[in-house]
Amino acid sequence: MKKILIVDDAAFVRLSLKTLLSNNNFEVIGEACNGVEAVAKYQELKPDLVTMDITMPEMDGIQAVELIKSIDNNAKIIMVSSLGQEDKVMKAVISGASGFIVKPFNDEHIIKTLNSI
Repeated sequence: MKKILIVDDAAFVRLSLKTLLSNNNFEVIGEACNGVEAVAKYQELKPDLVTMDITMPEMDGIQAVELIKSIDNNAKIIMVSSLGQEDKVMKAVISGASGFIVKPFNDEHIIKTLNSI
């Protein structure tokens, strides 16, 4: 069972992802609401996979990806972003993200994407 860290500043998105993933054989081991918290929780919890929002307060998802990848080059991070942020998604992938999911997300697509990583 893959251990997941969910990072998003919107509590309802974290809850939706947590419910979906928990019901599909993933173990959600932590949540963070900004990039600063994401980096700290990554170091503490050492998840198998991270879902990362891009636009967040304090530190955005792209900066968090760069920091996490500098700590653990093997980190698996999936960006979760809104439509219209394609340029930011590309920057995140260049920074080391393993893939991306567009909000609003399709449950089946999320499970398929996370299982493929």
